[in-house]
Amino acid sequence: MKPLVSVLIPAYNSEKWLAETLRSALAQTWDNKEIIVVDDGSKDETLTQARSFESAIVKVVAKENEGAAATRNRAFSLAQGDYIQWLDADDLLAPDKISKQMEAAARSSSTRTLLSGEWGRFMHRPSRAQFVPSGLWCNLSKAEWLMRKMEQNAYMQTGSWLVSRELTEAAGPWDTRLLGDDDGEYFCRVLLASDGVRFVRGAKVYYRRVGGSLSYIGESDRKREAQWISMELHIKYLRSLDDSRRARAACVTYLQNWMGDLYPERLDIFEKAKELSQSLGGHLKVPTLSWKYSWIKTLFGWKLARHVQRRLRSAKWSITTCLDRLLSRFQRPVDQARVFGAFGNPVGRSL
Repeated sequence: MKPLVSVLIPAYNSEKWLAETLRSALAQTWDNKEIIVVDDGSKDETLTQARSFESAIVKVVAKENEGAAATRNRAFSLAQGDYIQWLDADDLLAPDKISKQMEAAARSSSTRTLLSGEWGRFMHRPSRAQFVPSGLWCNLSKAEWLMRKMEQNAYMQTGSWLVSRELTEAAGPWDTRLLGDDDGEYFCRVLLASDGVRFVRGAKVYYRRVGGSLSYIGESDRKREAQWISMELHIKYLRSLDDSRRARAACVTYLQNWMGDLYPERLDIFEKAKELSQSLGGHLKVPTLSWKYSWIKTLFGWKLARHVQRRLRSAKWSITTCLDRLLSRFQRPVDQARVFGAFGNPVGRSL
């Protein structure tokens, strides 16, 4: 009998996208699957949407709002699968995504091989998804994968992984303290428990970017604190695998890359990061601003410059997403056919 794959979908206020996501999960060519949706106390019609899909394959559970990490832990507690496919409630799986990775799993001699795949960003039109390879898109040892992530400021999207139950249980639960980057920290632990990463070319996930991402820190002080916790853990994990000069330099680079989200609002964290960098043999610099915002810093200070920078980026993002949404209304049938045409129309029409 084919191994059972559990597709686990945490959902919160996802009524606009959940139906499409569920159709992409149901359209998987790997037929031995279960789909579990856990609604995290949504205030919109997410739960109603999910329950309209309930069947022998799709199970829906509702609970009070506790956050993404706690919701993922609840979903896993209900899963019966031999393999776990994490899927956010607004993302899409290519129809053969799981099948391709399960074929790779069947060729592996270990159930602790961590399977990754391709992922591309899109807003409203999957055919416009940009699949941009990084240094992580290949077979890698544990230490090399984590080193490249921190050196190159790279990552793998949550849905790109396929993880055996054995490996999932060995990694432990999602960390409920982390309001952002919970997936980054979690998959570090999955990585540590694994035998290494096998990259499966052609196993695609479509990562929808429409604003409101959990990973966006913005002006949330709680998210800044959570990000610092995640950063300390990342460095601890890498040094447990490799404490070479290169590894330490990668840690300093990683710290520097995140300072733009923490400085100047959290000078206490910046000072801790400076001390940590020095202990690693490096030197942390004060982040810089582009010319568009540096004059504001000179006249009015860092905090106002950062505030303006975030507001303008948010406005630009809103305009871009609105334009893409309008175009999607005219191109939807053709767009879906381009991406999913060979397998029918798993994501259906726009809600």
